[in-house]
Order: sequence, then C-alpha cells, then structure tokens
Amino acid sequence: MKQLSIFEIEKATDGRLIRTCDTDHVRGVIHDSRECGPSDMFVCIKGPNRDGHDFLSQVIAEGCKTALISDEKALKDDMDINAILVEDTVEAMGRLAQWYLDSLDIIRIAVTGSVGKTSTRDMIYYTLNESYNCGRNLKNYNNEIGLPLSIFTLDESHDAVVLEMGMSDFGEIRKLSKIVKPHIGVITGIGTAHMEHLGSREGIFEAKMELTENVESKEKGGTMIFAMDDEFLTRDRTGGDYESIFVGEDGRSDFIVSDVTDKGIEGVEFALEADEKIEKYTVPVPGRHNGMNAALAIAVGTRLGMSPEEMRRGLARVQLTGHRLRVVRSGALTVIDDTYNASPDSMKGGLKVLEMSSCSGKKIAILGEMYELGEREEQMHFSVGAFAAGCGIDKVIGVGPLAQNITEGARTGGVETQWFATKEELIEELKGGGILAPSDMVLVKASRGMKLEEVVEAITKKKYSGILDR
Repeated sequence: MKQLSIFEIEKATDGRLIRTCDTDHVRGVIHDSRECGPSDMFVCIKGPNRDGHDFLSQVIAEGCKTALISDEKALKDDMDINAILVEDTVEAMGRLAQWYLDSLDIIRIAVTGSVGKTSTRDMIYYTLNESYNCGRNLKNYNNEIGLPLSIFTLDESHDAVVLEMGMSDFGEIRKLSKIVKPHIGVITGIGTAHMEHLGSREGIFEAKMELTENVESKEKGGTMIFAMDDEFLTRDRTGGDYESIFVGEDGRSDFIVSDVTDKGIEGVEFALEADEKIEKYTVPVPGRHNGMNAALAIAVGTRLGMSPEEMRRGLARVQLTGHRLRVVRSGALTVIDDTYNASPDSMKGGLKVLEMSSCSGKKIAILGEMYELGEREEQMHFSVGAFAAGCGIDKVIGVGPLAQNITEGARTGGVETQWFATKEELIEELKGGGILAPSDMVLVKASRGMKLEEVVEAITKKKYSGILDR
C-alpha cells in the first residue's frame, strides 16, 4: 500500500478526526488486531460475536497509531492515537478503498458468478502476470470487508488487478462493483448457489448482472465477458453500454472452446477459436469445466493485447487458491481435496474429475452438505448422488443430515453407500480402517461450513494410524 495521510483518510471516509497524535500517515489497513502493526490503521468492526473496539488497547500496545472507529466511547483518555470517527466502519472502509483504487493508474478486472469465480480469478491473475504486474484478492477475501482489504495491498507498482466478488443476496455485487468500477467484468455462469436468499436462478442472474451497472462505459473501453449459456448469459439478455464478449462451446460465441481433453487430475487440454484462428492451450488444473475458466482468462488477456504464447506460459503456472481440486498423495492413496465450498454444479464437476482420473483401486466420493439451496435442497442433494452413480463411482460416503439425500440418490443408481451424521463420526470410523485402501482415489467435497478439510488432513497425514490398514 502506498502511504496515505490521516487527512486523506478523513476526507475519503467522510469521517471526523476526533483525536490526533504525532503520526500523520499510514501504510496499511488492517481489521485483525493480531496483524496490526505500527504503520497500520486498525479498522474497528462490530461483528455478530466480537467488537473490534474492544481490541483498541491491544493494537495501541503493539504500536498502532491510527484507528477507524464508530464508537467514540471506546476511546480512553490515555490512548495516544489518531481516531477517525465514522457512522459505519465497514462502509467507510469501502469508501476509502474506492478512493484509493481511483488514485492508482491500474487496469481493474472484476469476476463474479455462481461457480468457478475464484478459479477464473486465479487463472486471469497468472495469465496477466506474463505481461503485467497483477494483483488479486487476498485468500478468499471477496466480500464487503475482504475486497477493500485486498485493494489496500496494491500500490503504484501494479499495472492490473483482478478482484473476485462474492455475494449471497441482492445489492451486494452492486456495492462491491461500485468500489472497483471495473474496466473488464467477467461472469462465469449462473448456477444454483444462494438459491435460499435469491429465490430462483432468475434472481441469481439479476444479482450477478449488478456487476454491469458499474463497469466502465464502452466509450472508455468497458468490456463484459460472459460464459455463454442458452438461458441467461445470452446476447439478448446481457446488453449494455459496454463491449460484450462471449465464451462458449458453440459457434455463437466469440471465443469457441472445442476438442476438450479431460486428463483427470493431470489437467485439461483444449482448443480455442477466435477471429478465425485456433490455438491450443493446457491448464494443469483438474476438471473439464476448468477449460472454460481458462478460456475466460484467455479472453481477458486477449482483450488486453496479450499473445497466445504469453497466455500459454501464464496458464502453465496456475495454482488455485485454497482447497480447490488440490491433489494430495499419501503413499499410493490419492486424495482430491475440493473442500473449499460446494454447490450442485461444482459438486458434479468434482465427481467428473474423479471419473476421468485413473487409479488401481476404488474411486470413493466423500460428500458433505451443500448450504443455501432453499426449498429444493433435498432434491438437489439427491441429484448429486444420482450423478455420482452415472460417473461410475465405486462408493459414495455422505456426511451430515442433508447428505443422506446424496447417498439415497447414489444407492438408487446401484452404488455402494455409507452415511455419517457428522465428520467426527466419519473420522472415528476411519480410525479402524476398512473404508479406504492404499490404492484408492478419494474426492472430498462439501460446503465451507462443514470444514471437511479435517477429513483430508486425517487421511493424508495419517493422523489416525489405522486409516490405511487394510
């Protein structure tokens, strides 16, 4: 982050400087008291469980000299600090992030969608880094707190930034895109995630399209890139004051994906046709669907003048953030760790990776619950189990009450199943062996809240000695 004066922060946040000290600038913005240092501004956020104002004394003791606060009563007389008072610290941090990003000469790319947005963001990042010094979100920071914090990591050395935007309800993408005001927007698809809040896929489409409201105008080079489908992301439904580019698998698209070779855990190869030229690309990330995500990244790179050779080099270096189709080997056992999150679409994508991968033992899917699916949640879980049966999976293990529907769907298709009410019960059962053999391949996937990475850790690190004794 480049240096900001206290008075710049006061003006950008629409705040009021109610206390000063001998420091007149900051070089970082932090909301976690454990990470706050002398040159940082600490943002006091009131959450459902903790109030950041309660940690003011702690950060001051660590040398912090500036705080963004919404509760004046939290200031004690002996606190030597710059204190900027605002009505809402989260909203004020967003205003500051918008002002800060506007102060940088940087190409801004925004990514949202029901599935694949983080993977696409990462692929754009690696692709652009062949020609640009590109930034991206910290970790999975894609909401009204995380996105501004990610923006504050940028400085004058960056040429471009790709920022993922997450949401669970209407208005959230509008708010985030207003902060970023992207030159290029990308929508990766319209699925079923967050159906509980948005009511229908039509509602999801409307919420994702909020991104287009704040993309730069066509006159200023504003561009939207869509993963074309037959229902929502079509030319008829996505027009606006920006250039539209469509990526898909038929001749109606501007970038046409074809000849996809799914190599299982080894990655994906595909051909991409644009402007009557065909180029071959490889991405070392499992899953046929990642061919489309890579094609979206190529569309961004092409829009910014990159050559196919540069983009091939960038894609060859892709490493996905977090527990996304991460292949972990423990002896002869292979685990596909896809525990970062789950929706019906991404769950089926993970199952296809398992189907297309080779192993000498059994193919086993450990699948947990998918959250925020609304009234049709039982049916959607059942459909995942039925899909697993169609993929030739040898055994499906469900974890959690809703996952009983997954096992029922798989059992209907003739697949061996097992069900556990909690991940703790599964791990306990794993202790005795009998579930996994050393030559097996295992997919582990569920919504983030289930924390099934603990199952992955138990298996791959042999935390329980009996797991592979069979």
